[in-house]
Amino acid sequence: MITVHHLAHSRSQRVLWLLEELGLDYAVKRYERDPETSYAPPELRAVHPLGKSPVITDGDQVIAESGAIIEYLVEAHGAGRLKPAPGSADARRYTYWLHFAEGSAMPYQLMHLVFQKVRNAPVPFFIKPVARGLADHVLKTFVQPNIDDQLRFMEAELATRPWFAGDAFTAADIQMSFPVEAAAKGAGLGSTHPHLADFLTRIHSRPAWQRARERGGPYSFAD
Repeated sequence: MITVHHLAHSRSQRVLWLLEELGLDYAVKRYERDPETSYAPPELRAVHPLGKSPVITDGDQVIAESGAIIEYLVEAHGAGRLKPAPGSADARRYTYWLHFAEGSAMPYQLMHLVFQKVRNAPVPFFIKPVARGLADHVLKTFVQPNIDDQLRFMEAELATRPWFAGDAFTAADIQMSFPVEAAAKGAGLGSTHPHLADFLTRIHSRPAWQRARERGGPYSFAD
């Protein structure tokens, strides 16, 4: 039995979605975040030494990292589904977007989140202008320009085909859902990105996504 070690409002939602798309049986083991820090609880370290989610167990195997989990599930349980034919142009794009999501897109999204927290952090009044000024400078000159470049790139790619890898929906679209959803929550995705907005509408209307949402519980990135 596949078990997903799941945190609400996290990347592990993608794993639930993939499992639903593949029609696989699985169990969900829920963990609660620390209410003050939002960190994963220490109990997750009993599953994987880094104590992060997502992690899955499949028999005696423990697999961590979203991309590695998605690749494993597609290879081990996909029976050829949700992946382009080997050697095709779609397969090369599939691999690219599978890695782009966490390797390129999410670092800037995380920096955006961190510096937003810095500018709004409860600090003494005489420090607040300095903290806010520093955060605003980094966001304006470094973080947001990089996010904007990536959004323009992703928008242009989806202007040429319906899905990230090609004409067919694949696991790369599942992997890319999180950075696109994160951008839509306040990191720059707006009216100038109609193809990305349409991508979100289409994935959120998929029955498997909706079933995964029910299994996973709260997921603020889609609210």
